[in-house]
Amino acid sequence: MKTQFTRKSARQAGMLCMLLACVVGLMALLKVCSSPHPFSSVALGHSGGDTLDVAIQYSPLMLYNYDDTLGGFSYDVMRAMGQSEDIKVKFHPIVSLPEALERLHSGVYDIVIADLPRTDGYRSEVSFTVPLYLDRMVLVQQHTDSLTITSQLNLAGREVWVPVNSPAMTRLQNLSGEIGDTIYVRCDEQYGPEQLFIQVATGEIGLAVINRSTAEVLAREYTEVDINTSVSFTQFQSWLVSSSDTALCQRIDSAIVRFRTTPAYDALVARYGLTATDHR
Repeated sequence: MKTQFTRKSARQAGMLCMLLACVVGLMALLKVCSSPHPFSSVALGHSGGDTLDVAIQYSPLMLYNYDDTLGGFSYDVMRAMGQSEDIKVKFHPIVSLPEALERLHSGVYDIVIADLPRTDGYRSEVSFTVPLYLDRMVLVQQHTDSLTITSQLNLAGREVWVPVNSPAMTRLQNLSGEIGDTIYVRCDEQYGPEQLFIQVATGEIGLAVINRSTAEVLAREYTEVDINTSVSFTQFQSWLVSSSDTALCQRIDSAIVRFRTTPAYDALVARYGLTATDHR
């Protein structure tokens, strides 16, 4: 199914701006990461010793850079836990989730932090930590009074984009069976949730599915985008550890459980507008 566009030049300009913003953001992160603090290095390869190599997705909720300031719920949580638990951490900003998972399996990374909920499809490949917050998948679309999709039933026959390896692909395939019609799921192997959102906003693609928490942050800037249609039930959001490293997973689980009982956790959940997990 092809999306109709009325201004090709404006669409191309919007895409170029999006790509430039991504490049500038990553360059800023690499500059920060080359300094002794807060990232000791971005050189590829396991640090060894008692340092944890943490791959963290560059996104509004995981890790972002604004005016030389690093932030993001997961980044802030990992730093706070590292300080309270005396855990040495080296962060590795990432964009490609498949590449990060490969490096998790090969031992380059100890933990992968990404916009990925706990799903059965990944349990044979990785271990999920205990959840840090709750989220759900939403449909990202440009808001038009006559064409805005308000029901999952209206996805029949539509083309929907998701990040590669996203559980949204399985969810949409299951939804296609539930409504008895085809939903054409397209997996983007290059871009993550943030970039797909911007592509919808600039008219490059028509529809995408990403997590609500990320969509809400981006929707504050792109007010023409509608994110009010849910595609999934509420899901647990966790970090990923190699399935072969049960000791590390237990160690991180214990640290998360302790951190969720602190005022610092409540403050971060409120700051980023998230829903705290009931597993307190």
